Amino acid sequence: MAVQALEVPVVRNDDIQSVFREMCGVLPEHRVELVNGRIVVNPVPTGQHNDIIYWLFAQILATVQANGWRIWTDITLFLGPQEDRYRPDLTVVPAKPKMWAADHVYSDQVLLAVEVVSPSSATDDHQVKPRRYAAGGVPLCLVIDVFTRKVRLLSEPGADGYEQETDVALGRPIELPEPWGLTIETAALTD
Repeated sequence: MAVQALEVPVVRNDDIQSVFREMCGVLPEHRVELVNGRIVVNPVPTGQHNDIIYWLFAQILATVQANGWRIWTDITLFLGPQEDRYRPDLTVVPAKPKMWAADHVYSDQVLLAVEVVSPSSATDDHQVKPRRYAAGGVPLCLVIDVFTRKVRLLSEPGADGYEQETDVALGRPIELPEPWGLTIETAALTD
């Protein structure tokens, strides 16, 4: 049986931030996010999900180290005081990013946000989160979807979303623009 994300309804909008903080404290072992006004408690990632992150990590590590950046796999993006809170599957930040809290990095400090799509997160990972990442100043968003067998690279962020989108079939290479100057071999992300 597939595990689905749990969504917690919130009646009043002014309560959502406090409910979000409470849920994070009550469920520290889960990925709690505030997505489009909903509190979403995601299941623990699968082995396949973790393998994708591992193989991506292995491909970007040398470039990250050469630039003095950091790879974080569990941090919340701060998009504004009354905004959503996302926890990308992988986040690349500068060596000393500006933090809103110990577990919240300002979104405009993020160099790359990566989402690995699960059945319960497809709409959020493909539509909702990229729009907010762009508005928050995240220069690159990489969406890896094994269900549709596609990888999307979104770049050139603006208030209404990303201006540039590159889609490749899973298994084809995709280029990360400068300052990365790096080709991701997506065939290596899955068996």
